[in-house]
Amino acid sequence: MKVELTEIPGVVVIEPHVLEDQRGFFFESWNAKRFAEHSLDATFVQDNHSKSGRGTLRGLHYQIRQAQTKVVRVIAGRVFDVAVDLRRSSPSFGRWVGAELSAENRKMLWIPAGFAHGFYVLSEAAEFVYKCTDFYAPEWERTIRWNDPDLAIEWPLIDAQPPRVSDKDDSGMAFRSAEYFP
Repeated sequence: MKVELTEIPGVVVIEPHVLEDQRGFFFESWNAKRFAEHSLDATFVQDNHSKSGRGTLRGLHYQIRQAQTKVVRVIAGRVFDVAVDLRRSSPSFGRWVGAELSAENRKMLWIPAGFAHGFYVLSEAAEFVYKCTDFYAPEWERTIRWNDPDLAIEWPLIDAQPPRVSDKDDSGMAFRSAEYFP
């Protein structure tokens, strides 16, 4: 597998080694030993799977306690995936990084604990799967508004139309008011 560093240390794009032939393809989406060789070491406790339609934006979510490291990927369709550094002590605090993930490119994004996460669906629909190192804890979940001007995330909005978001995401807090990690 290839590991591509991003502008934010700790967040990496993973491109698995894919075996393809006339029957289809095969790749390992998780192998603890191989990931650890790249300093991507985690014990995952929960897998999640969502399906969303074109123009849907989910996020920016994080858990202030029971923080989760995630490895995310798309198994159908295409998304623009974003991680925002919420670690106050980090030199990249308040910065974001984005990557296009798709069923075709099979890339994955490793997002360490201490980051908010969100994605925007670019295809007709997308199925998104991710592994988490801690359990979902709604009492500790926080949401930062997807279009916060201090973050200035460059979402590739289709036809410059506002995305479809949930009420929770639409009423997310401002970055300046958010709870951060140490």
